[in-house]
Amino acid sequence: MSPRKDTVVNDNSDDPVLAPEPLNVEERDDASLRPRSLQEFVGQPELLDHLSIVLEAARQRGQAVDHLLFAGPPGLGKTSLAGIVATELGVGFRVTSGPVLARPGDLAALLTDLNEHDVLFIDEIHRLPRLVEEVLYPAMEDGKLDIVIGKGPSARAIRLDLPRFTLVGATTRIGLVASPLRDRFGFVGRVELYAPEELKEIVLRSATLLDVMIDEGGAERIAGRSRGTPRIANRLLRRVRDFVQVRGDGTITVQAADQGLALFGVDDRGLDKVDRMILEILCVRFGGHPVGLTTLAQSVGEEPGTIEDAYEPYLVQQGFIRRTPRGRIGTEQALAHLGLAQTLPNLEN
Repeated sequence: MSPRKDTVVNDNSDDPVLAPEPLNVEERDDASLRPRSLQEFVGQPELLDHLSIVLEAARQRGQAVDHLLFAGPPGLGKTSLAGIVATELGVGFRVTSGPVLARPGDLAALLTDLNEHDVLFIDEIHRLPRLVEEVLYPAMEDGKLDIVIGKGPSARAIRLDLPRFTLVGATTRIGLVASPLRDRFGFVGRVELYAPEELKEIVLRSATLLDVMIDEGGAERIAGRSRGTPRIANRLLRRVRDFVQVRGDGTITVQAADQGLALFGVDDRGLDKVDRMILEILCVRFGGHPVGLTTLAQSVGEEPGTIEDAYEPYLVQQGFIRRTPRGRIGTEQALAHLGLAQTLPNLEN
Protein backbone atom coordinates (compact mmCIF):
# COMPACT_ATOMS: atom_id res chain seq x y z
CA MET A 1 0.00 0.00 0.00
CA SER A 2 1.65 3.25 -1.08
CA PRO A 3 1.61 6.04 1.50
CA ARG A 4 -0.30 9.20 0.71
CA LYS A 5 0.22 12.68 2.08
CA ASP A 6 -3.39 13.85 2.30
CA THR A 7 -4.02 12.43 5.75
CA VAL A 8 -5.48 15.70 6.98
CA VAL A 9 -9.23 16.12 7.34
CA ASN A 10 -10.74 17.20 4.03
CA ASP A 11 -10.33 20.78 2.85
CA ASN A 12 -13.83 21.30 1.45
CA SER A 13 -14.87 24.23 3.63
CA ASP A 14 -18.05 24.85 1.60
CA ASP A 15 -19.60 21.47 2.46
CA PRO A 16 -21.23 21.39 5.92
CA VAL A 17 -20.97 17.59 5.99
CA LEU A 18 -17.23 17.68 5.45
CA ALA A 19 -16.04 20.98 6.86
CA PRO A 20 -15.23 21.08 10.58
CA GLU A 21 -16.35 24.11 12.59
CA PRO A 22 -13.61 26.64 13.39
CA LEU A 23 -11.68 25.61 16.49
CA ASN A 24 -11.25 27.85 19.50
CA VAL A 25 -7.93 28.06 21.36
CA GLU A 26 -8.65 25.18 23.75
CA GLU A 27 -9.92 22.95 20.94
CA ARG A 28 -6.70 23.66 19.03
CA ASP A 29 -4.76 22.76 22.18
CA ASP A 30 -6.72 19.51 22.43
CA ALA A 31 -5.96 18.70 18.80
CA SER A 32 -2.25 19.41 19.30
CA LEU A 33 -2.14 17.05 22.30
CA ARG A 34 -3.59 14.08 20.43
CA PRO A 35 -1.19 11.17 19.91
CA ARG A 36 -0.27 10.68 16.26
CA SER A 37 0.86 7.05 16.33
CA LEU A 38 0.36 3.82 18.25
CA GLN A 39 3.73 4.41 19.94
CA GLU A 40 2.60 7.79 21.29
CA PHE A 41 -0.74 6.50 22.56
CA VAL A 42 -0.73 5.93 26.34
CA GLY A 43 -2.92 3.29 27.94
CA GLN A 44 -5.35 0.72 26.49
CA PRO A 45 -2.58 -1.90 26.06
CA GLU A 46 -4.84 -4.78 25.04
CA LEU A 47 -6.77 -2.70 22.52
CA LEU A 48 -3.55 -1.29 21.04
CA ASP A 49 -2.08 -4.79 20.74
CA HIS A 50 -5.12 -6.05 18.86
CA LEU A 51 -5.25 -2.96 16.68
CA SER A 52 -1.57 -3.15 15.76
CA ILE A 53 -2.07 -6.73 14.52
CA VAL A 54 -5.10 -5.71 12.43
CA LEU A 55 -3.22 -2.78 10.88
CA GLU A 56 -0.03 -4.73 10.18
CA ALA A 57 -1.98 -7.56 8.55
CA ALA A 58 -3.75 -5.06 6.26
CA ARG A 59 -0.41 -3.43 5.43
CA GLN A 60 1.16 -6.76 4.48
CA ARG A 61 -1.80 -7.67 2.26
CA GLY A 62 -1.98 -4.22 0.70
CA GLN A 63 -5.68 -4.05 1.51
CA ALA A 64 -8.01 -1.68 3.32
CA VAL A 65 -8.39 -2.41 7.02
CA ASP A 66 -11.59 -4.08 8.18
CA HIS A 67 -14.24 -1.66 9.40
CA LEU A 68 -13.57 -0.69 13.03
CA LEU A 69 -15.90 0.32 15.86
CA PHE A 70 -14.60 1.96 19.05
CA ALA A 71 -16.95 2.12 22.04
CA GLY A 72 -16.55 3.74 25.42
CA PRO A 73 -17.24 6.85 27.52
CA PRO A 74 -16.45 10.32 26.12
CA GLY A 75 -12.91 11.66 26.20
CA LEU A 76 -10.97 8.39 26.16
CA GLY A 77 -9.32 8.71 22.74
CA LYS A 78 -11.69 7.17 20.20
CA THR A 79 -11.18 10.02 17.73
CA SER A 80 -7.42 9.86 18.27
CA LEU A 81 -7.43 6.13 17.50
CA ALA A 82 -9.33 6.75 14.26
CA GLY A 83 -6.74 9.31 13.18
CA ILE A 84 -3.93 6.95 14.14
CA VAL A 85 -5.40 4.24 11.90
CA ALA A 86 -5.19 6.57 8.89
CA THR A 87 -1.73 7.85 9.82
CA GLU A 88 -0.29 4.37 10.38
CA LEU A 89 -1.51 3.29 6.95
CA GLY A 90 -0.66 6.55 5.17
CA VAL A 91 -4.16 7.04 3.76
CA GLY A 92 -6.71 9.83 3.64
CA PHE A 93 -8.81 10.63 6.71
CA ARG A 94 -12.32 12.06 6.52
CA VAL A 95 -14.27 13.08 9.64
CA THR A 96 -18.00 13.52 10.18
CA SER A 97 -20.59 12.62 12.82
CA GLY A 98 -23.91 10.81 12.96
CA PRO A 99 -26.13 13.86 13.62
CA VAL A 100 -24.59 15.76 10.66
CA LEU A 101 -25.58 13.07 8.15
CA ALA A 102 -29.26 13.94 8.03
CA ARG A 103 -30.02 12.55 4.54
CA PRO A 104 -28.78 9.61 2.47
CA GLY A 105 -27.40 12.12 -0.02
CA ASP A 106 -25.07 13.53 2.64
CA LEU A 107 -23.46 10.14 3.13
CA ALA A 108 -23.43 9.43 -0.61
CA ALA A 109 -21.45 12.64 -1.19
CA LEU A 110 -18.87 11.51 1.36
CA LEU A 111 -18.57 7.97 0.02
CA THR A 112 -18.16 8.98 -3.62
CA ASP A 113 -15.40 11.42 -2.65
CA LEU A 114 -13.24 8.76 -0.98
CA ASN A 115 -10.06 7.37 -2.52
CA GLU A 116 -8.82 3.79 -2.36
CA HIS A 117 -8.21 2.61 1.24
CA ASP A 118 -9.25 5.95 2.79
CA VAL A 119 -10.54 6.05 6.38
CA LEU A 120 -13.99 7.54 6.97
CA PHE A 121 -14.58 8.34 10.63
CA ILE A 122 -18.17 8.75 11.89
CA ASP A 123 -18.38 9.97 15.47
CA GLU A 124 -21.56 9.28 17.45
CA ILE A 125 -22.44 6.63 14.92
CA HIS A 126 -25.34 5.46 17.09
CA ARG A 127 -27.12 8.70 16.11
CA LEU A 128 -27.21 7.95 12.38
CA PRO A 129 -30.75 8.21 10.95
CA ARG A 130 -32.11 4.84 9.83
CA LEU A 131 -32.33 5.81 6.14
CA VAL A 132 -28.70 6.94 6.16
CA GLU A 133 -27.68 3.79 7.98
CA GLU A 134 -29.20 1.62 5.28
CA VAL A 135 -27.01 3.30 2.66
CA LEU A 136 -23.98 2.11 4.63
CA TYR A 137 -24.84 -1.59 4.52
CA PRO A 138 -23.99 -2.32 0.85
CA ALA A 139 -21.15 0.23 0.99
CA MET A 140 -19.49 -1.56 3.91
CA GLU A 141 -20.15 -5.09 2.72
CA ASP A 142 -19.87 -4.96 -1.07
CA GLY A 143 -18.30 -1.59 -1.85
CA LYS A 144 -21.50 -0.53 -3.64
CA LEU A 145 -23.65 2.58 -3.40
CA ASP A 146 -27.33 2.30 -4.30
CA ILE A 147 -28.90 5.58 -5.36
CA VAL A 148 -32.31 6.43 -6.81
CA ILE A 149 -32.57 8.87 -9.71
CA GLY A 150 -35.83 10.66 -10.36
CA LYS A 151 -39.18 10.42 -8.61
CA GLY A 152 -42.43 8.59 -9.05
CA PRO A 153 -42.96 6.08 -11.88
CA SER A 154 -39.88 7.31 -13.75
CA ALA A 155 -37.53 6.72 -10.78
CA ARG A 156 -34.80 4.17 -11.31
CA ALA A 157 -32.13 2.72 -9.06
CA ILE A 158 -28.50 2.50 -10.08
CA ARG A 159 -25.58 0.92 -8.25
CA LEU A 160 -22.18 2.62 -8.17
CA ASP A 161 -18.86 1.00 -7.38
CA LEU A 162 -16.99 2.55 -4.46
CA PRO A 163 -13.28 2.39 -3.68
CA ARG A 164 -12.39 0.00 -0.88
CA PHE A 165 -12.43 2.09 2.27
CA THR A 166 -12.39 1.64 6.04
CA LEU A 167 -15.25 2.91 8.13
CA VAL A 168 -14.27 3.76 11.70
CA GLY A 169 -17.21 4.39 14.00
CA ALA A 170 -17.16 5.75 17.54
CA THR A 171 -19.96 5.50 20.06
CA THR A 172 -20.53 6.20 23.71
CA ARG A 173 -23.58 3.94 23.71
CA ILE A 174 -22.91 0.75 21.79
CA GLY A 175 -26.30 -0.67 22.75
CA LEU A 176 -27.91 1.96 20.52
CA VAL A 177 -25.95 0.87 17.43
CA ALA A 178 -28.35 -1.20 15.34
CA SER A 179 -27.42 -4.89 15.17
CA PRO A 180 -27.19 -5.01 11.33
CA LEU A 181 -24.70 -2.12 11.45
CA ARG A 182 -22.73 -3.46 14.41
CA ASP A 183 -22.39 -6.88 12.79
CA ARG A 184 -20.71 -5.35 9.73
CA PHE A 185 -17.72 -4.14 11.72
CA GLY A 186 -14.80 -6.53 11.55
CA PHE A 187 -13.30 -5.30 14.82
CA VAL A 188 -15.05 -3.85 17.87
CA GLY A 189 -12.78 -2.33 20.50
CA ARG A 190 -13.83 -1.24 23.97
CA VAL A 191 -11.98 1.83 25.29
CA GLU A 192 -11.75 1.69 29.10
CA LEU A 193 -11.16 4.33 31.76
CA TYR A 194 -7.47 4.98 32.41
CA ALA A 195 -5.44 4.10 35.48
CA PRO A 196 -3.95 7.01 37.51
CA GLU A 197 -0.42 6.01 36.41
CA GLU A 198 -1.44 6.22 32.75
CA LEU A 199 -3.09 9.60 33.28
CA LYS A 200 0.04 10.86 35.03
CA GLU A 201 2.07 9.92 31.95
CA ILE A 202 -0.47 11.71 29.74
CA VAL A 203 -0.33 14.85 31.92
CA LEU A 204 3.48 14.91 31.80
CA ARG A 205 3.44 14.48 28.01
CA SER A 206 0.83 17.21 27.57
CA ALA A 207 2.75 19.56 29.88
CA THR A 208 5.80 19.12 27.68
CA LEU A 209 3.81 19.90 24.54
CA LEU A 210 2.22 22.95 26.20
CA ASP A 211 5.60 24.10 27.56
CA VAL A 212 4.35 23.93 31.16
CA MET A 213 6.69 23.36 34.11
CA ILE A 214 5.34 20.55 36.29
CA ASP A 215 6.81 18.12 38.80
CA GLU A 216 5.86 14.48 39.42
CA GLY A 217 3.68 15.32 42.43
CA GLY A 218 1.71 17.96 40.55
CA ALA A 219 1.10 15.53 37.69
CA GLU A 220 -0.09 12.87 40.15
CA ARG A 221 -2.54 15.31 41.73
CA ILE A 222 -4.07 16.26 38.40
CA ALA A 223 -4.19 12.63 37.23
CA GLY A 224 -5.89 11.53 40.44
CA ARG A 225 -8.74 13.98 39.92
CA SER A 226 -9.27 13.33 36.21
CA ARG A 227 -11.98 10.65 36.53
CA GLY A 228 -9.98 8.18 34.45
CA THR A 229 -10.34 10.42 31.38
CA PRO A 230 -7.48 11.99 29.37
CA ARG A 231 -9.69 14.81 28.07
CA ILE A 232 -10.46 15.87 31.65
CA ALA A 233 -6.79 15.48 32.63
CA ASN A 234 -5.74 17.87 29.85
CA ARG A 235 -8.49 20.32 30.75
CA LEU A 236 -7.47 20.37 34.42
CA LEU A 237 -3.83 20.76 33.40
CA ARG A 238 -4.70 23.89 31.42
CA ARG A 239 -6.68 25.37 34.33
CA VAL A 240 -3.86 24.73 36.82
CA ARG A 241 -1.42 26.18 34.27
CA ASP A 242 -3.53 29.35 34.24
CA PHE A 243 -3.55 29.41 38.05
CA VAL A 244 0.22 29.11 38.50
CA GLN A 245 0.78 31.66 35.74
CA VAL A 246 -1.39 34.28 37.46
CA ARG A 247 -1.02 33.46 41.16
CA GLY A 248 2.05 31.26 41.35
CA ASP A 249 5.60 31.03 40.07
CA GLY A 250 4.70 29.21 36.85
CA THR A 251 5.52 25.70 38.13
CA ILE A 252 2.83 23.11 38.94
CA THR A 253 3.69 21.47 42.26
CA VAL A 254 1.50 19.37 44.56
CA GLN A 255 0.53 22.45 46.54
CA ALA A 256 -0.14 24.54 43.43
CA ALA A 257 -2.23 21.76 41.90
CA ASP A 258 -4.32 21.42 45.09
CA GLN A 259 -4.90 25.16 45.27
CA GLY A 260 -5.69 25.53 41.58
CA LEU A 261 -8.09 22.58 41.46
CA ALA A 262 -9.85 23.77 44.62
CA LEU A 263 -10.25 27.23 43.12
CA PHE A 264 -11.93 25.74 40.03
CA GLY A 265 -14.25 23.59 42.16
CA VAL A 266 -12.68 20.15 41.64
CA ASP A 267 -12.51 18.21 44.90
CA ASP A 268 -10.18 15.40 45.97
CA ARG A 269 -12.34 12.74 44.26
CA GLY A 270 -12.51 14.63 40.98
CA LEU A 271 -16.11 15.80 41.49
CA ASP A 272 -17.10 19.22 40.22
CA LYS A 273 -19.99 21.52 41.10
CA VAL A 274 -22.54 19.62 38.99
CA ASP A 275 -21.49 16.24 40.43
CA ARG A 276 -21.94 17.51 43.97
CA MET A 277 -25.28 19.10 43.03
CA ILE A 278 -26.48 15.71 41.77
CA LEU A 279 -25.49 14.06 45.06
CA GLU A 280 -27.13 16.79 47.13
CA ILE A 281 -30.37 16.49 45.14
CA LEU A 282 -30.46 12.72 45.60
CA CYS A 283 -29.41 12.66 49.25
CA VAL A 284 -30.94 15.85 50.63
CA ARG A 285 -33.75 17.19 48.47
CA PHE A 286 -35.24 13.75 47.79
CA GLY A 287 -34.04 12.22 51.06
CA GLY A 288 -32.42 9.18 49.49
CA HIS A 289 -35.58 8.04 47.69
CA PRO A 290 -35.41 6.96 44.01
CA VAL A 291 -35.35 9.80 41.47
CA GLY A 292 -36.11 9.40 37.77
CA LEU A 293 -33.57 10.56 35.20
CA THR A 294 -35.83 13.29 33.78
CA THR A 295 -36.62 14.68 37.24
CA LEU A 296 -32.95 14.62 38.19
CA ALA A 297 -31.95 16.39 34.96
CA GLN A 298 -34.58 19.10 35.47
CA SER A 299 -33.41 19.62 39.05
CA VAL A 300 -29.81 20.03 37.92
CA GLY A 301 -30.65 22.09 34.83
CA GLU A 302 -28.97 19.71 32.38
CA GLU A 303 -30.23 17.49 29.56
CA PRO A 304 -31.03 13.88 30.58
CA GLY A 305 -28.51 12.59 28.04
CA THR A 306 -25.78 14.77 29.57
CA ILE A 307 -26.51 13.42 33.05
CA GLU A 308 -26.58 9.83 31.78
CA ASP A 309 -23.46 10.02 29.60
CA ALA A 310 -21.19 12.63 31.22
CA TYR A 311 -21.86 12.54 34.96
CA GLU A 312 -23.60 9.34 36.00
CA PRO A 313 -21.05 6.70 34.89
CA TYR A 314 -18.29 8.05 37.13
CA LEU A 315 -20.62 8.57 40.11
CA VAL A 316 -21.90 5.00 39.76
CA GLN A 317 -18.38 3.63 39.39
CA GLN A 318 -17.24 5.46 42.53
CA GLY A 319 -20.20 4.13 44.51
CA PHE A 320 -21.88 7.51 45.05
CA ILE A 321 -25.17 6.61 43.37
CA ARG A 322 -27.03 3.46 42.44
CA ARG A 323 -29.30 2.90 39.48
CA THR A 324 -32.45 0.95 40.31
CA PRO A 325 -35.61 0.12 38.32
CA ARG A 326 -37.35 2.92 40.22
CA GLY A 327 -34.67 5.57 39.68
CA ARG A 328 -31.33 6.88 40.92
CA ILE A 329 -30.48 6.62 44.63
CA GLY A 330 -27.74 8.37 46.61
CA THR A 331 -25.57 6.17 48.82
CA GLU A 332 -24.12 6.47 52.32
CA GLN A 333 -20.76 7.02 50.63
CA ALA A 334 -22.21 10.08 48.90
CA LEU A 335 -23.41 11.41 52.25
CA ALA A 336 -19.95 10.93 53.73
CA HIS A 337 -18.34 12.73 50.80
CA LEU A 338 -20.72 15.66 51.22
CA GLY A 339 -19.93 15.75 54.94
CA LEU A 340 -23.55 15.14 55.97
CA ALA A 341 -24.42 13.38 59.21
CA GLN A 342 -27.94 12.30 58.23
CA THR A 343 -28.92 8.74 57.33
CA LEU A 344 -30.69 7.44 54.26
CA PRO A 345 -33.87 5.33 54.28
CA ASN A 346 -33.57 1.57 53.91
CA LEU A 347 -35.11 0.88 50.51
CA GLU A 348 -34.06 -2.74 50.18
CA ASN A 349 -37.51 -4.10 51.09
